[in-house]
Order: sequence, then C-alpha cells, then structure tokens
Amino acid sequence: MELFSGAFFLALLNIVFIDLILAGDNAIVIGMAAKKLPQTVQKKAILYGTAGAVVLRIAATLVVVWLLNIPWLLAAGGTLLIYIAYKVLTDEGDHSSVEAKSSLWPAVRTIVIADAAMGLDNVIAVAGASNQHTLLVILGLFISVPIVIWGSTLFIKLLNQFPWIAYVGAAVLAYTAAHMITTEPRLDSLFEDKPIVVSIFIIIVVAAVILLGHRKKRLNAQGVHKPATH
Repeated sequence: MELFSGAFFLALLNIVFIDLILAGDNAIVIGMAAKKLPQTVQKKAILYGTAGAVVLRIAATLVVVWLLNIPWLLAAGGTLLIYIAYKVLTDEGDHSSVEAKSSLWPAVRTIVIADAAMGLDNVIAVAGASNQHTLLVILGLFISVPIVIWGSTLFIKLLNQFPWIAYVGAAVLAYTAAHMITTEPRLDSLFEDKPIVVSIFIIIVVAAVILLGHRKKRLNAQGVHKPATH
C-alpha cells in the first residue's frame, strides 16, 4: 500500500471507525474506575490510565500485525473477528467486575489492566484493517484515542439513539474479518485471482453477521420484555 494514497487514507478511516465502534466498553471501564475519585483527580486518572492503555495497545497491535505473517493466523484472526462483529450487535456488556478506586494510581492501574483485558477485540480488528502496515496502526490509534477519551460518552449516546450505527460497525468488522480470511496465503487456491469468489464470500460473511446478530438481538429484547412466571 502506497504511503498517503487514497487506499492508505481509506484504511486509516476504517481503523478509526473500528476503534470508535469498539470504544463503548473502554469508556465505561474508564468511567467506572475513576468515579470515586475527587473531581480534581479524575481527569488525571483518566489521562494517565488512558495513556498507559494506549501504549500497551499499540505494542500489542504491532505484535499481532507481526504474528499475522505466520501461516493460518490471518484466517484464525479473521474467524475470531467475525465473532467479535457478531458480539458488537448482541453483547449486553456486563461491567460489574470493574471496581471503582478511590485514589489516583490504583484507579490508573485498574484502567490499564481492564482495558488490556477487554481490548483484544480492538487489537485484532485494527491489526486486520491495517493490512500489516505499522504506520497505519500507530496513526489510527493516535487519532481515535483522543476521540474515545473526550467523545466516547457522546458516541455511546449516538449508538443508543441510532441503533443502526452498531449495524454499520458490525458490517465493517465483518468485512475486515472476511478480507483477512481471503488474504490468508494458505487459502490462495480458493481466493487468489478469483475476485467473484472473494466478493461472494465477503457478502455472505457480512450478511450472516448482520442477520444472525439482528435475530439474537431481537430474541434478547423479547426475553427482557417477557413477563416472569411463577
């Protein structure tokens, strides 16, 4: 991929969008970990904790980018990302295990550890969307992280107000996952020089994630509204 070409900026936009779609959990973790702190210290905890989480995430993503060169890992990562795309639509997000801290550095530590534990989806998605391009990974994370810190609450409100955004996000993740699988060198006999087969496979994966995710979401909603029986 040529540096600063149209494809480069499209991939960068894709990475930023993926980070925003997957940022809701991280925003909740940051808020819960810092909520007991005095307001004068809260901003410091959020800033330091997020900075630590970002450094860890860049390192983890670059490692995954390197690992994706190992045979079959592109296909494995793509398969896992299909599940992550499905979870974007269906996950109810239980964050009860995140403990609020009442002093600065324990809160920072909680933010970093919780973000690392929950950030696997971001790492795999960004690594896949970067097409193994290191600069894209770093630029994408540096652009999206400030948006996550200061705009995540707004983005969560937008997701609640416009549920279709989650479907767009799931579709982008599913497309990235399918693309990872089709570029797996060990599957060249299936996909190389077969653009129609590649397109059909990507369409099937995206459609399956959206339809199955929508069905599960609807069943979850019916379960919530179903009256309890005694």
